[in-house]
Amino acid sequence: MPDIAPTRADLRIDGASLRLVRLPLITPFTIATGTMTEKVFPLLTLRSGGLEGYAEGVMDPLPDYLEESVAGAMDLLDKVLLPQVLGRSFAHPDHLARLFAPWRANFMARATVEMAFWDLWAKSLNLPLQTVLGGQGTAIDVGVSLGIGPVAGTLDRVAQHLEQGYKRIKLKVKPGHDIALLQAVRQQFPGAHLTVDANCCYTLADSDLIRRMDDFALDYIEQPLAWDDIHDHATLQQRLRTPLCLDECIRTVDHARKALQTDAARVINIKVGRVGGHSAARQIHDLSQSFQVPVWCGGMLESGIGRAHNIHMSTLPGFTKPGDTSSASRYFTRDIIREPLECVQGRMPVPPGPGIGVTLDHDYLATATLSARDYAA
Repeated sequence: MPDIAPTRADLRIDGASLRLVRLPLITPFTIATGTMTEKVFPLLTLRSGGLEGYAEGVMDPLPDYLEESVAGAMDLLDKVLLPQVLGRSFAHPDHLARLFAPWRANFMARATVEMAFWDLWAKSLNLPLQTVLGGQGTAIDVGVSLGIGPVAGTLDRVAQHLEQGYKRIKLKVKPGHDIALLQAVRQQFPGAHLTVDANCCYTLADSDLIRRMDDFALDYIEQPLAWDDIHDHATLQQRLRTPLCLDECIRTVDHARKALQTDAARVINIKVGRVGGHSAARQIHDLSQSFQVPVWCGGMLESGIGRAHNIHMSTLPGFTKPGDTSSASRYFTRDIIREPLECVQGRMPVPPGPGIGVTLDHDYLATATLSARDYAA
């Protein structure tokens, strides 16, 4: 996919701000690995001239999703990544990905800088982020992810979200909270687009149990096995009719290639922050298209900054399955951006305007900030 050529000189990063932000969740969100009651994340601002670019880190406080943590990312951003870019000029965001390539892993921390520069770069061109990424359209299809809870309550939540027009219902599952849940939901909602997300909590020894999920007409089963094991997913896929979707396993373009070549993934969940930023996400999108494998954009309970980035990425043509960019009001009483990101009948409008199309609510952000540091070139 060709890049949109810039029409001005290389963009110099003049300064930055790094905040640690806390947003309480309206409702606790439970998955196989634990329960979240708040979202704590790094928020980065990069500056060039009078422009600002924004991004947030999607790592968790503890390394229970992947190996990165908020504390480690804040330290790496402060001591390594931001000093590498401050005062330097770049012709294109891809150059940041190359600059950070020698560092092992830490894709989420690297993505925080890269994504903020994509926003800044698009604003310098006075273009929406979706345009410079190669996307198009004014809205995207959206699904919803429902955390683990009592079956009766889950049935009520499924009904509520289907009435709101969401295009796909994803159910979080774990051993002991799987088949009975699927039986109840499928019986009550026979025509709904259903998926399940196991967040790595099964093993190949559970193949017979997972095979029973074939009976419920699921669109796909997401990441049932270990977070770093593509091979076992390829083995499991041969035992199933239902497509497997990989999430945690796919952190690089090479991971995606190996998963696609071995039939370990018939669907890929692209989380922009997980794979190192927009440049890698776009490469995985293009690679998946060459294998005729659909992709969709997953979420990490982002604030409006990360959510806006995800929405713009989701306008690329290979994102043919509904993503997790549901209404921000499902999670937060108040967001840190001024523009509401709310679905209408299962469609999320793409924020218009240059860059990601949203602006910070500085008054509220000040109350949600746990720490802040400014940097000058």
